[in-house]
Amino acid sequence: MGVRKHNKLAMLHKLETAYGEDAAPTAAEALLAANVTITPIEGQEVSRDLLLPYMGNQGIVLAGIYARVEFDLEVAGSGTAGEPPKIGSILRVAGMSETITAGQDVAYEIVEDTVESGSLYFISDKVRHVLLGGQANIAPSFAPSSIPRFRVTYLGLLGTITDVAAMPAVTNAGWTTPDTVSKANTTMSLHGWPSVAESLSVDLGNTLTPRFLIGDEKILISNRSSTGTAVVEARSLAEVDWFDRALKRTRGALTLTHGKTAGNIVELTAPAVEVGKPSQGQTDGIVNYSLPLSLCTVDGLDELKLVFK
Repeated sequence: MGVRKHNKLAMLHKLETAYGEDAAPTAAEALLAANVTITPIEGQEVSRDLLLPYMGNQGIVLAGIYARVEFDLEVAGSGTAGEPPKIGSILRVAGMSETITAGQDVAYEIVEDTVESGSLYFISDKVRHVLLGGQANIAPSFAPSSIPRFRVTYLGLLGTITDVAAMPAVTNAGWTTPDTVSKANTTMSLHGWPSVAESLSVDLGNTLTPRFLIGDEKILISNRSSTGTAVVEARSLAEVDWFDRALKRTRGALTLTHGKTAGNIVELTAPAVEVGKPSQGQTDGIVNYSLPLSLCTVDGLDELKLVFK
């Protein structure tokens, strides 16, 4: 038996028609990911705690078993305006609805009562891990001179772990090359200020809860608190006073638009963002502020929206 190569990896993901029923994703539903880690078995280790006439390790029983995968997906569109991006199924199991406007855009907005689930096949050099009933959290990040990415945390009920005869025929077909974050490709506005920023990171903030009961087992999104951090170039208080806004708990909009070509434009919006306690730093000898962000709701389910144009 030959050694297995770490970099030989395929991940296939498909939405389920019924929770926890294997959707059998194929190579056409592959996810092209980076910085991938897997915890093949998570759960509780239950001690037997038997009283015996001698001491020693009695072993444990594994209970409430599930699996965790974490990975990065590139922030990019489908290449065609009004066609869902390849990462759309992940956004949907992260508690977002998908609304397609033909020839124009695809919008993803928060939902709570109709969250979809997915089946994820994690194939590491011919060993396949199956995760069922999957739910996710996403955390997009944007930094100049780099590829913007969604950091994804994905939990699923443990299916089978088996050898497979061959790796799936995954290709780059249908995946759009992302634009790097730059002045030319990216614009950002925070509280109405056309921002000069070193980075923006946002976390949808889903709490992923494994729930194992008599008669039911599932992974669910049990709570959500969306946050973020913006590192911005420090300007005069007359131009923008982050301290005043933090002290007064002023709310304002956040908009980041990335990409210039139709089919590969991504817009992130949050209508009611509070700035937390600013901290001062520097990069290249230039003063900056790190601003904690609280993405608040206005009418509910509206604190964050993604649109692919």
